[in-house]
Amino acid sequence: MTATAAEDWKHWSDGRAASVSAPHGQLALTGTHWLEPGPAEIPGLPGRWWADGEGVRVRATSDDGITVAGADGPVDGEVLLRPDSDPAADTATRGDLLLVPIEREGELALRVFDPASQRRAAFAGISAYPYAPEWAVTAVFTPFDDETGSVVVPNADGKERPLAVTGQIAFTVAGEHRTLTVSRSGKRLTGVIADAGSGIDTYRFRFITLPAPDADGRTVLDLNRAYLPPCAFSDHFICPFPPPGNRLDFAVEAGEKQVLSR
Repeated sequence: MTATAAEDWKHWSDGRAASVSAPHGQLALTGTHWLEPGPAEIPGLPGRWWADGEGVRVRATSDDGITVAGADGPVDGEVLLRPDSDPAADTATRGDLLLVPIEREGELALRVFDPASQRRAAFAGISAYPYAPEWAVTAVFTPFDDETGSVVVPNADGKERPLAVTGQIAFTVAGEHRTLTVSRSGKRLTGVIADAGSGIDTYRFRFITLPAPDADGRTVLDLNRAYLPPCAFSDHFICPFPPPGNRLDFAVEAGEKQVLSR
């Protein structure tokens, strides 16, 4: 293990804790409210909210104190909020609350991030295994014939949704040769994995991110950076579970383990 590798991992680990515990980080999510075509109330928020073909719409008065990012003043009338699937996505605020419209498989919702959330107030860090260089190994990516394919997997909210899959990585770790199904995220690769220690020593599943593969498909699988999914920090996220074949039959004693609370 080089000092640089250990220091880089420590910097990454500290950054993770800072990100999830930020005022509007993952610990601050207090609600994901799925919207219908007809105007309706959202608990704890003023105004009327609904979904249409363009995004999330809100009807409110200036006294309600809802302000769209970039606007000169609060909403007074009806406003469209474009969801996160739109390149020109919108957000809004009400006091300290951050309001984020999202779209998942054609369904629209409004997420509410509250810096005063109980989970954020109780956060005491993320437990993790010590950095161990043997868990960082070379992997070879092989794309599927159809890189736009998907598999349907359960999600943390109990619903099943398609998960994009673009290929597999092959690697040897802890003396075991295995493969995992992954997706592309920009140039990088991402995956949802579990192992023999999941739900016992670590959270029930974790995410991984790999650097962009080179021309020969080579990349690095660093399981020291296996990280907790957003739903480990708030029950209102809808994380996908691992696809078939992505549960390793040995314990991965590397990466993030659990959320710590006071």
